[in-house]
Amino acid sequence: MQKLKAVVVGVGYLGKEHARIYSELSDVELVALVDLDWEKVSKWGHRYHAQPLQSLEGLPSGIDLASVAVPTVDHFKVAEFLLDRGIHVLVEKPIAQRVEQAAALIQKAQQKGLILQVGHIERYNPAFQALQKILTSPRFIECHRLSPFPERGTDVGVVLDLMIHDIDVILQLTPSPLREIRAVGVPVLSAFEDIANARLEFENGCIANLTTSRVSVERMRKVRVFQEDAYISLDYLRQEGKIYHKENGKISWKNIKFEKAEPLKLEIASFMDCVRHAKNPLVSGEHGKMALEVAMEVLKEIKNEKLRMKN
Repeated sequence: MQKLKAVVVGVGYLGKEHARIYSELSDVELVALVDLDWEKVSKWGHRYHAQPLQSLEGLPSGIDLASVAVPTVDHFKVAEFLLDRGIHVLVEKPIAQRVEQAAALIQKAQQKGLILQVGHIERYNPAFQALQKILTSPRFIECHRLSPFPERGTDVGVVLDLMIHDIDVILQLTPSPLREIRAVGVPVLSAFEDIANARLEFENGCIANLTTSRVSVERMRKVRVFQEDAYISLDYLRQEGKIYHKENGKISWKNIKFEKAEPLKLEIASFMDCVRHAKNPLVSGEHGKMALEVAMEVLKEIKNEKLRMKN
């Protein structure tokens, strides 16, 4: 089987992990790394035996696929450039900075017959995949995603940086139109909201409550789902889960069993499989656009709430 040829654009906090994984997989050749920071791209290029480049214009021919891990503000122009070159794209979340940009990328990928996958990594987390198998009709979903302030750049607020992961997950767990969104958010260490809470109410009656912070002293990525016959609790970081049932007037629980694995490696392997066999990705451009649309509505509500507080 001929090896696929890959490139990673952006080798910062997450991009260097994409590069590591491509270098570890046997059926792909990591051809090049691209980053404006010459010192950084040289370092990782040397480590993973890939050509370091400071510009997309210098990409060699014959590239099959690319991971895009640049700042959010550059997602659109980088992904568009690669798609125009006939290269399949895995773009980190959010798919783009604006909904119309997301729509343009989806259209371009469709026109050229290329894979456009979005890096909503929790969908590849074995904990989430185990959850999907036991859910029936969620009535209340609670998500907590907390982290210390990032050393990487913060070109967007916590909604597009972190909360969008949970928005994507909730949209998959609740196949019902949204009825109402309420949200609040405050800046702490950046010019954007660093802490945010959103309440999503769906037409089928399900309610989701999302709390996200990037100024926490601890790391937490948890989701709790309540349905009529059970309560399920998942820890994405530890890849652990429990399911609680009511039996004879008492609450009993058991561990949810699944095999642990690195979600990013599963995500990239899935992307490569879609490229090789022309499959639809688990997280498509459309999924990325849906999550972005809801995230933008959350940001709109945060802005509206601030105006109401002033008045």
